[in-house]
Amino acid sequence: MHFHIFYPNESLNALTKFQAASEIPARFIERNVSLRGKVHSVTERGVEVEHVPIHVPVLSPLLSKHKGVELTPEGRVWLQKNLAPAQTVWLKLISREDDTLHCLVSQSTGSVWSYCMNEEVLRLGLARTAPVVGVLPDSRLYWRLQKRLHRAEVKAERKGRGLWKEDSLWDRASKAVWESVLFRLMMRIFKRT
Repeated sequence: MHFHIFYPNESLNALTKFQAASEIPARFIERNVSLRGKVHSVTERGVEVEHVPIHVPVLSPLLSKHKGVELTPEGRVWLQKNLAPAQTVWLKLISREDDTLHCLVSQSTGSVWSYCMNEEVLRLGLARTAPVVGVLPDSRLYWRLQKRLHRAEVKAERKGRGLWKEDSLWDRASKAVWESVLFRLMMRIFKRT
């Protein structure tokens, strides 16, 4: 899967460097343009990414939130391990809220392929789907994102991964026995004798 940045206005070219989310033109977000960046850090607020224009190696910090995904603490730890600082990622712009970009974050696997980190944390059960805010609910983009993210979450739920993990039948049965009133009563009787 290839991602290309295109600049629909001639006044902005491949050398444009964005210092903040507010500098990114609204038409880039409306057209879901993909931007290249390097991971700076993973925080509770989201993923901090330094924008890297196509031809200029000058970096600027952007805060990115995984759109449609509500991370668990384990999911944040997983992202911190798997999104190493200075690693190149692609941000597919979805919406902007103040100085925060809501986007799909993709990471290259080293070859021609890449995968979406938003979907990956859902597939591993390290997050839940969240409403896609900032996109019209009746738009095609909204339903495509919801379907894509929901499919990843359902996969984790079916396989019992992460927050969908259930105790084994033996664990559930033994817990039920230990917590039963009759068993506790029997234990008290045997302790006295």
